[in-house]
Amino acid sequence: MSKAPAKGRQVIQGIDASGGYPVEYRFSHARSGNRHLMVVFANLFAPDDYGWATGILDNLRSNILWIRDRFEGRNTYYLCKDMDFAVESSVIGLISKVMNSLGLTPGDVTLWGSSKGGTAALYFGLRYGFRNIVASVPQLRVGTFVRDVYPDVGRHMLGAAMPDDNVRVLDAIMPGLLESGANPDAHIYVVSSPQDEQYGSQVEPFLGLLQRYRNFNFIFSESPFISDHGKVTQRNTPPLLGIAYLLVEGIAPRIGLTRHGYEEPDADRSSIDAFLKSTSVVQDSFAPPVVTVPAEDGMLPSDGVRFAGRAPGAVRVSMWENGRYLASAPVAGDGSWGWDRGQAWSPGPHAVRLFSVDASGYQSERVDVRFTVSEYAVAQPGVQAGAAGSAGFAGTAEGAAHAGFRENGSAGY
Repeated sequence: MSKAPAKGRQVIQGIDASGGYPVEYRFSHARSGNRHLMVVFANLFAPDDYGWATGILDNLRSNILWIRDRFEGRNTYYLCKDMDFAVESSVIGLISKVMNSLGLTPGDVTLWGSSKGGTAALYFGLRYGFRNIVASVPQLRVGTFVRDVYPDVGRHMLGAAMPDDNVRVLDAIMPGLLESGANPDAHIYVVSSPQDEQYGSQVEPFLGLLQRYRNFNFIFSESPFISDHGKVTQRNTPPLLGIAYLLVEGIAPRIGLTRHGYEEPDADRSSIDAFLKSTSVVQDSFAPPVVTVPAEDGMLPSDGVRFAGRAPGAVRVSMWENGRYLASAPVAGDGSWGWDRGQAWSPGPHAVRLFSVDASGYQSERVDVRFTVSEYAVAQPGVQAGAAGSAGFAGTAEGAAHAGFRENGSAGY
C-alpha cells in the first residue's frame, strides 16, 4: 500500500512482524541513484506517531525509513514495553533488513530524530554502529523523564508501578553507552538550547561524555524566538536540514561546538527603510498616467477598445491584465500616449492596470481601468493615437523585453 504525501514523494507503508513486536513503517525510495538511508524516529505527540513525516524531508535524495513508535497502543522510545526490550530488538531488526535489502552498510545510514526521536537516534546510532546521528533536544535520562513528565508513557515502559529499580535501569542506558565510548567514530550532531526547560537535567550533565567523541558537533541555540523545548527544533529546522542534505550525499560536516541564534526581533529598521523608500522603483512623487479613454466602467464592443491619455515626465506607459503583460505605449514629447491592441477583446469584464515609467526606469503608482466588452455595445468615439498611437510594443517579444518583468518584479501587480 502506498500514498503520496503533500509534496508528492511516493511512500510505501508496511509492517515487519518478524520480531517480538510488529513494527510499522513508511518507506520512500532514493532519487537520482543516491546510496544512503535516512532512518527517522518520532518525537512525542508526532502525528500518527511518525516523526518528520509532513513532507519536510521530501527533497532529500536518500532512501527514507520512518518508524512508528506505537507498540501495544503507546510510545516506548523504541526501547521497551514493561521493561521487555524485545521492542528494541524488533526495531533494529527492521532497520537491518531495510539496510541489507538496499545493499548498504551502517556507514551509509543516518539516524535522525528530535526529542524522543533524538534519544532513539542517539541510542541506536551508538549501540549499533551507524555512521551519522542527528539528535535535536534528546532526553538522556529516560527513566526519570518518563516517570515525572509523561507518566502514561512511563507506566507503559517501566511497568504499572514504575518501580525505582526500573527507573534507574532506563536512566543508565544513555550515560552507560557514552561512558563506554560505543561507536567512537560516529558523526554526532546534537542541538540544544538554554531556553529548553529540559536542558539542565537532560543534556548539560552529559556534554562532557559527548565531547569525548572526536566527531561530536554541538549546536547551542540561544535564539530569542525559543521559548521552550518544542521551539528548539522548530527554530533550528533550516540548519538541521542543511546537515541532512550533506550527510545523505556522503559529506559529514565538522561544526564543532557552535553557538548561534542572536536575532534582533525588535531591531530599529528606520535607516534601511528610509534607504529602500528613497530608492524604490515605485516613486510616490511620480504621478500615475491619466487615462482619458476608455471611460471607467464603460461598455465597449470587442473591436472598439482604445486607450489614450497623458503621462507627463514618462517615456512609456506599461499595461497589464491579470498579471500578464499587454503592451508598453511610448509617450510623446507633449505627454500624450495612446494604444490600440489591434485585435478583438474577449467578451466580459476586463481590468487593465497601468503605470508610467520614466527614462531612469522609475515607476509611478498603479491605476486601474475597468470596462466590459459586449456585442451589444456601441463603438466609442474615434481616438487618434497620434505620435504615440498604436506603435506601442503591443504584446510583442520586443515589448516584453522593453517593459518586462523587471518592472517592480511583479508583472505589473
